[in-house]
Amino acid sequence: MHTVPAPAPAPDDTVCDDAGLAIRVRGLTNRFGSQVVHDGLDLDVRRGEILGVVGGSGTGKSVLMRSILGLRAPDEGRIEVLGVDARSGDPADRLHIERNTGVLFQDGALFSSLTVGENVQVPLKEHHRELPDRWHYELALLKVKLAGLPADAINKLPSQLSGGMRKRAGLARALALDPPLLFLDEPTAGLDPIGAAAFDRLIKTLQEALGLTVFLITHDLDTLYAICDRVAVLADRRVVANAPLHEIEQLDHPWIQEYFHGPRARAARAAVPPPSDRDATATTS
Repeated sequence: MHTVPAPAPAPDDTVCDDAGLAIRVRGLTNRFGSQVVHDGLDLDVRRGEILGVVGGSGTGKSVLMRSILGLRAPDEGRIEVLGVDARSGDPADRLHIERNTGVLFQDGALFSSLTVGENVQVPLKEHHRELPDRWHYELALLKVKLAGLPADAINKLPSQLSGGMRKRAGLARALALDPPLLFLDEPTAGLDPIGAAAFDRLIKTLQEALGLTVFLITHDLDTLYAICDRVAVLADRRVVANAPLHEIEQLDHPWIQEYFHGPRARAARAAVPPPSDRDATATTS
């Protein structure tokens, strides 16, 4: 297979100005004692795209997400989220980010003592206390249905749900405030192939219908090939590539070659029609 050398990572704003970016990270460094997880990491996430974030164990995918969200203070670097300095310390900036981002943590991270509806209402009650309780309930019910759950799931506890239903409940909570920016941490992990494919379709449908920007951490090759517009690869303490999959596959980086040219990757790639075929189908449908 013909490959081209992996280029040094470059900011995407050479082709997309800052106004077209949902997230802009420059020079990010994260350390845990003597362990350096990120060293001068740069990343751009464009508005309206689904960006898949991949990398080997220990490359700091979740640490990157937590840094962007302000859940961890990085050692160095600049982070802008939806045009706001995420490290400014200004309460107004913090509130802007919290109200305009939704997060689905692994396995949903639901409060076990609260029903699904009560879980979904947590951000609503925090940021919209002025609304009557009945409105909180009705909005939660809307989000539960939007996430593909039956209406009666709203009164169930997380322990009464399957793994896939818990993830959908977590997604409903992430969507509670109608955020334009959604963070998903391993959303299909632990799901069977049918459930994972259904969740992928749900994410893609919501992204297109609501105009979402999605930051998606995953190891699932089927997810990458089915719904991601671009993929950011974490390796060597930085983002070594951030491009559409057909460009990523051509890069001569050891981890990229191993990950994207193994039998599982070939099977995932074969299950998705090439872009020209998808475009033709969209035109004639």
